[in-house]
Amino acid sequence: MTAYADFYRRSLDDRNAFWAEQAKLIEWHHTPNSICDESRPPFTRWFADGTTNLCHNAVDRHLKQRADQPALIYVSTETGAERTYTFRQLHTEVQQAAAVLRGLGVKKGDRVLIYMPMIAEAAFAMLACARIGAIHSVVFGGFASLSLASRIEDAAPKVVISADAGSRAGKVLAYKPLLDEAIRLSKHKPEAVLLVDRGLAGMERSTGRDHDWAELMQRQRDAKVECEWLASTDVSYTIYTSGTTGQPKGVQRDVGGYAVALAASMKHIFLAQPGETYFSTSDIGWVVGHSYIVYGPLIAGMATIMYEGLPIRPDAGIWWSLVEKYKVTAMFSAPTAVRVLKKQDPAFLKKYDLSSLKALFLAGEPLDEPTARWISDGLGVPIIDNYWQTESGWPILSLVNGVQAQTSKFGSPGLPVYGYDVKLVHENTGEELTEPGQKGVVVIEGPTPPGFMQTVWGDDERYVKTYWETVPGRMVYSTFDWGIRDKDGYYYILGRTDDVINVAGHRLGTREIEESISSHPNVAEVAVVGVADALKGQVAMAFVVPRDASLIADDRAKLKLEGDIMKVVDDQLGAVARPARVRFVSLLPKTRSGKLLRRAIQAVCEGRDAGDLTTIEDPSALQQIRDAVAR
Repeated sequence: MTAYADFYRRSLDDRNAFWAEQAKLIEWHHTPNSICDESRPPFTRWFADGTTNLCHNAVDRHLKQRADQPALIYVSTETGAERTYTFRQLHTEVQQAAAVLRGLGVKKGDRVLIYMPMIAEAAFAMLACARIGAIHSVVFGGFASLSLASRIEDAAPKVVISADAGSRAGKVLAYKPLLDEAIRLSKHKPEAVLLVDRGLAGMERSTGRDHDWAELMQRQRDAKVECEWLASTDVSYTIYTSGTTGQPKGVQRDVGGYAVALAASMKHIFLAQPGETYFSTSDIGWVVGHSYIVYGPLIAGMATIMYEGLPIRPDAGIWWSLVEKYKVTAMFSAPTAVRVLKKQDPAFLKKYDLSSLKALFLAGEPLDEPTARWISDGLGVPIIDNYWQTESGWPILSLVNGVQAQTSKFGSPGLPVYGYDVKLVHENTGEELTEPGQKGVVVIEGPTPPGFMQTVWGDDERYVKTYWETVPGRMVYSTFDWGIRDKDGYYYILGRTDDVINVAGHRLGTREIEESISSHPNVAEVAVVGVADALKGQVAMAFVVPRDASLIADDRAKLKLEGDIMKVVDDQLGAVARPARVRFVSLLPKTRSGKLLRRAIQAVCEGRDAGDLTTIEDPSALQQIRDAVAR
């Protein structure tokens, strides 16, 4: 594999020349001379003296050659809507949205929080922010008021853009009441709220604060708004990710480095060609939606499909019908979605013409070998797993087939991607592990490549402490994931080292769920762990010590309290954070110093040996967990 090995080594050993070359994949207003500024580690500045704009690279620069080619294909099986916007039409919509935001007082550096379903207007809003230099912060539409409030408070947006409602499996979820409650709970109050009325749910308007999207867009129908040229190191967006504490972290990303990283990844990893069609089944509320629904495909001059709906509605062939209809060349999804499809009639995989499809890319959680084999056999195309994080913005481990054809190994997300100096280290000593099969923490040596997070929004100290000072004796970025490497250099990801769990590709902090459950008046103590699940990869499992101990012997009372607790989590965090089960015990297993033995609880739930328990204060506590699980 010499061609890729040389490409990879050059990306680390001759970093400036390598990334100067990749920087030619985008258009600059002022071409950078400074490539990698690592004068203040771990804060790497990429292309610092260059100026560019994400919206220009995603939309405007394509007008010369492909103005009338499809750019954004919006499909909703929830409402039956389907519409294709050409690059010219997208340019018009984005300029109108930019003019609307400017009319509401939004300037360069102001924040705009986007809390929307998967509708075309959400993409217009993101691109409009990028156009005028506003910092967008997209919040997943499935989050409830408390989660939304914490993000409004941290991002301090001037404007919030939302909609009356989203829809899932035909069930309407009203967004406006959740947003109103979040604004009530937040110390920060936005100056304006811009609302898309889909006609799915009634909306109460707040006079003077709430504005109608369609009405303001109509007023700006002839608007011309030029792109604001931004320093490469200016902030493009923040996106929140769960951590080991209840407070979510605002991952902050730059403009120029991100544009270059996406353009390079589309070429080298995702085999993109201008004029082709890309289909990512994610949501814009997650990083995949930012990188590979909105920005990446458009920067590459591709059409991108924005899909609202389930993979099995109206039937399990819906995705493949879209591949056939729009001649999709690259598709990006998650292992959970494939496991859902695996339960359906396999005939749906053969019903449509999938000859345009070059590969199916999967990420978000570890991909098990049986699932990979099943979908590979069914589609007859390469299945390319890849591993990355909200923090990285684009793949850390993958196959870089655009440089050299590489062989997939089922169960492995592949090799380190160019630009990433990936290592395995011992958790306690920081010693680098170089022998095949040794289990360690997956880390990245600085400087981090373009597109990687700049810092935690508003908190440089938290960025350094959280990510760079966790490995003894070394300043390296910790992914907080366990991994092993085989003799060929392929990595295998084995799960988290911290208290973040991965439910169907959604990262959830167990502490955040614990804090929500603790707010119930009949909860004295709680422990939440992630437990392996055949469909979702992991699910959250809660163990509660109730204030009223007599309840433990009353099955009917326990069932009611379990339902009440789940409603609390639904109301505060959203259904995505709801535990699979809540089980009741009289005490939780702890060490003599009072630390919860979460890994021992997790092991019991998964039927594994609980390991070294010499420090446990009361062994009967773990026996209660065993009994509760067995029941």
